[in-house]
Amino acid sequence: MVRVRFAPAPTGNLHIGGARTALFNWLYAQSKKGQFILRIEDTDASRSKKEYIDEILDSLKWLRFEWSEIYYQSQRFAIYKEYAQKLLKEGKAYIEKSENHKEAIIFKVIPQKIKIIDLIHKEIEFDTTVIKDQVLIKSDGTPTYNFACVVDDALMEITHIIRGDDHISNTPKQILLYQALGFPLPEFAHLPLILAKEGGRMSKRKGATAITEYRRAGYLAQALVNFLMLLGWSPGANREIIDIKKAIELFDIKDVNKTAAVMDMAKLDWINNQYLKNEEPDRLTDELIPLLIEKNLIEKDNFDRNYVFSLVKLFQARLTVLSDFIDRADFFFLDDISIDPKAKEKFLSRDLSKEFSLFSERIEKLKQFDIDNIEKTFRRLVEELGIEAKVLIHPLRVVLTGKTVGPGLFEVIYYLGKERTKKRLMKWVK
Repeated sequence: MVRVRFAPAPTGNLHIGGARTALFNWLYAQSKKGQFILRIEDTDASRSKKEYIDEILDSLKWLRFEWSEIYYQSQRFAIYKEYAQKLLKEGKAYIEKSENHKEAIIFKVIPQKIKIIDLIHKEIEFDTTVIKDQVLIKSDGTPTYNFACVVDDALMEITHIIRGDDHISNTPKQILLYQALGFPLPEFAHLPLILAKEGGRMSKRKGATAITEYRRAGYLAQALVNFLMLLGWSPGANREIIDIKKAIELFDIKDVNKTAAVMDMAKLDWINNQYLKNEEPDRLTDELIPLLIEKNLIEKDNFDRNYVFSLVKLFQARLTVLSDFIDRADFFFLDDISIDPKAKEKFLSRDLSKEFSLFSERIEKLKQFDIDNIEKTFRRLVEELGIEAKVLIHPLRVVLTGKTVGPGLFEVIYYLGKERTKKRLMKWVK
């Protein structure tokens, strides 16, 4: 059975590169009907924090990367010491004392040529003559990364190690330990790095943001997963939107590109918009309600869910991220709206008291207040006034919403309702 693992160190939040590594491991396990193992590499007590562990687990759950087993290296120190002692007894390691008389266990590196067939990069050859003897157990009693990694991967029966290119330099050191301990070698696949679109390594300024930040910004989990899939792999046929079940059918780690992937935020925005457009409005409403409460646009225990649902449907196709709804629909929830200064100067520089007053009166008199009748009322008025629709339509939008763009004006008026429409219009009647 295929067994893969994702092994984050909880010294920071889960970022986009780590999430892609987790995805490709999870996808490969799913495609081979195997198992996805999670191992928290928390041997560094000074840098590992519970808050990071919680964030990593929460982000993986949000992305829906279910694991079948979870391990914590901090709970396995006795195992690492046992295998270090084994190498000592066999003469494959030695003790080195520090100035304060503490002992470290060091592995003797045997010069040799090592070849592996990487599932992505094909043949890679290493010369171990350039590798110095390796520390197994440090003088403080903690295991080194490479040693703990090999012991765990072997005992956890990991069949395929899928990780970033930055670990290629660790591979020969680990193979030497596999050989010395008599463990069977797993298969290796090293994922090319993710580069910023402007070039160079990813940085926080160039999009290397924690998964929680993408979540907070309003990206949907399934859209982010779709985007991550395309960072180094293609489902073929020029497809950019792909269902996760179909991706599992098609995915093979051997098909991952050898070259670095590029982090394209515009592409992520486009993918998220596609998912938002096709998502059930009811589910989006559930996602948005906590954001509206957080921004004090609705009260937690006193709001009309059906009204929010209607507005979600109104804006849904226009959203890039969920948080766009907060910025674009706030005028539906506020009593006092602020007018964009540039919009005010452009569309409200002349007195429109007569036009606003007449429109307000006619809206007030409508017996059947619906979108169709609101539009008919508007069209009749501009015809009577002998003006083009745009002369009034843009100022009306600015007065009612504070913005120059948004949903159709007549939909806006309908969802604002007679009273609020009248109140906002009459503020501009002298």
